[in-house]
Amino acid sequence: MSSCRVGLRLAACLLNISEARKKCIVENIAKAALLERNGQRHPEISVLNVFSDPEYNRSVITIAASIDELGNSVLAACLEAFQSIDMEVQEGIHPCLGAVDLIPIYPPSGVGVEECGAVARSLAENLVLSVPGCSVFLFGEADLPEKRPLVQRRKQLGWFTRRDFSTLKSDLGAAPARRCGLTGIGASPYVMNCNVTIDSQDLALGKEIASAIRGSNVNGLKGVQTMAFPHEGKIEIACNVESFEDQEVTETSEGSQYMAYSVLGDHFYYISPHYIEAQVKKLASD
Repeated sequence: MSSCRVGLRLAACLLNISEARKKCIVENIAKAALLERNGQRHPEISVLNVFSDPEYNRSVITIAASIDELGNSVLAACLEAFQSIDMEVQEGIHPCLGAVDLIPIYPPSGVGVEECGAVARSLAENLVLSVPGCSVFLFGEADLPEKRPLVQRRKQLGWFTRRDFSTLKSDLGAAPARRCGLTGIGASPYVMNCNVTIDSQDLALGKEIASAIRGSNVNGLKGVQTMAFPHEGKIEIACNVESFEDQEVTETSEGSQYMAYSVLGDHFYYISPHYIEAQVKKLASD
């Protein structure tokens, strides 16, 4: 789709929705992100990618826009999503709590993560006002003053076990409606998704590998969060790869386990997807 003009202060959102099997619904949500209120395409907004996994029944829509326009774009997409997705009938093997499950805002160019946090908070407030039954939990730079990371919030809310909505407590909005569920909104340095498939149907093996490379465990990979799922007759190790600041990381040459980038003079690092894949394959063959 169209590219944004050079010089814009850009922010990005990887909008996670709990639908992948009805292509028309996913496409309409992506289209809604691009349009102004008059129905015309907005020149400062692009949908860079739409990834759908029917077995997970989950899609990720990557939206890039100027920092001033991103909130409105994502809000429009969410309004379309809440009209079209009903959590009471949603099925899929991937954990989720909301029709719009996750709204992370990232600073790829020219803006700071704190600014993204302000956009995320404003979006959360507008969403609960616009959608009856919508409930929100906050994470990262949007979760003030604690700034709790997403993985901590998910554990607190039982995201990994898909708890009954009636037991959940939101940060904004009323108690979660069964149709809408609970939506996570926040901001952080960029988080990349990296999924590695192993040629096995042994879920226990997959969980062992996921645990071995998980960043919170001894000898794990820094910033890497993992889960293992059965997927298309094999096992998939699903990884969220967080960016981090680390003065001790100096080697980012070809073949290094680290990749690097800068935003507003701040240097960030993340584990290379190729390194993650190599580690998973090694553990699977041991």
